[in-house]
Amino acid sequence: MDQRIRTLAKNLIGYSTNLQKGEKILIEMFDDGLPLTKALVEEVYQVGGIPFVTVKNNKVIRELLKEATVDQLTMIAEWEAARMNSMDAYIGIRAAENSSELADISSEKIQLYQKYWNKPVHTDIRVPKTKWCVLRYPNNAMAQLANTSLEAFEDFYFNVCNLNYGKMAQAMDPLIELIHKTDKVRIIGPGTDLNFSVKGIPAIKCSGNMNIPDGEVYTAPVKDSINGYLSYNTPSIQGGFTYENIRFEFTNGKIEKATANDTEKINKLLDTDEGARYIGEFALGVNPYITTPMKDTLFDEKIKGSFHFTPGNAYDNAFNGNKSAIHWDLVCIQTPEYGGGEIWFDGRLIRKDGIFVVAELEGLNPEKLI
Repeated sequence: MDQRIRTLAKNLIGYSTNLQKGEKILIEMFDDGLPLTKALVEEVYQVGGIPFVTVKNNKVIRELLKEATVDQLTMIAEWEAARMNSMDAYIGIRAAENSSELADISSEKIQLYQKYWNKPVHTDIRVPKTKWCVLRYPNNAMAQLANTSLEAFEDFYFNVCNLNYGKMAQAMDPLIELIHKTDKVRIIGPGTDLNFSVKGIPAIKCSGNMNIPDGEVYTAPVKDSINGYLSYNTPSIQGGFTYENIRFEFTNGKIEKATANDTEKINKLLDTDEGARYIGEFALGVNPYITTPMKDTLFDEKIKGSFHFTPGNAYDNAFNGNKSAIHWDLVCIQTPEYGGGEIWFDGRLIRKDGIFVVAELEGLNPEKLI
C-alpha cells in the first residue's frame, strides 16, 4: 500500500476524528477509495476503536432517486439516522466515478433527497453530534476535473491532505480573534459589492478536523444584515449539474434575484425551503496548495485567497438562525488571476487580491503555511 495512504489514515483517525478506545466510527465510502477504507479500518483497530463500514454507489443512488417517494426516503433516513445516532465519529470518502451521475435527476427529486434523506441523517445528526471528517479519494474522474494526469493529481492530493494542519491551526487564531471583534464586513470585487454584519456570531477554524483537505475559517452573517450583490467566479456542481456565472442580489439578507447559466434551475433550488434564500456561512479559504477550482467543493472552498458565501443551513456552532435542507458552498476567488478583490472589517482593509495585508494575519499567507 502507498505509504501516503497509511499516513492519511493515521492522520484521519488520530488527529481529525481523535478516535478513542471503545468509540464507534462509521466509514462511508462512495464509489471509490477501497485502499483508504481498508487502511482506516486497520487504524481504527490500532487505537482500540470499533469500525462500521458502508459502501455506496452513485449509479445505484441515481436509480433509487428516479422514482423515490417521500415515504421511501423518510424510511431510508430513519434507518440511517438510528445508526448515525449510535456513532461517536464519522468519515465520509467521496470519490465519484462521474461527478455528473445525478445530472438527469429532476430538481424535484433532488430536493426530496436533500430534505427527507440527507438532512435528517447528516445535517441534523452527523454534523452536530459526531466527530466527523469528509474527504475525497484521488481517481481518474477527479484528475480529469483538475485537468491533469492521475499521477500528478495524486501528488497534489497527498501534499494537500497531509499538510501540517497543526501549524495552520495556530496561524488561524488571530483571524478568529479579529472576527470576534468585528461588526461590519464589506467585500468588493468584479461584479461584487456586499455589506453585512458578523457581530455576535462565533468564528470557527477548520484545520484538518472536519474536512480533508482543509483550510478555512468560517462564521455566518447576521441573517437579515446582507445587502448588495455578489458574483461568484467558480463553477459548482449541485445535484449533478454544473452551475456557472452565479450572481445574487440581496436585500436585508434574502436572495431577491438569482441568475446563472440556468437561471430557472438555480431558482428552483433556492426555493427548496425558506432558508435556502438566506446565507448560513461566510468563510475565508487559506490552503496554500489549492490555487484553481476543480468543481469539487471540498477542494474549491479551501482555495487560497478565496471566500465562500453559502446559501442555506447555518452550522450550530456559528448559528445565525437560518435552517434549510440546503447548504451550498459557493466560492469566489480574489487572487489577481481571477480579478482580485478586497475584504474590509469595520472599515479596515484586511485582505487584498487574496493576500492578508494586516500584520496579525500574515501567518495565513501561502508562504507561511507551506
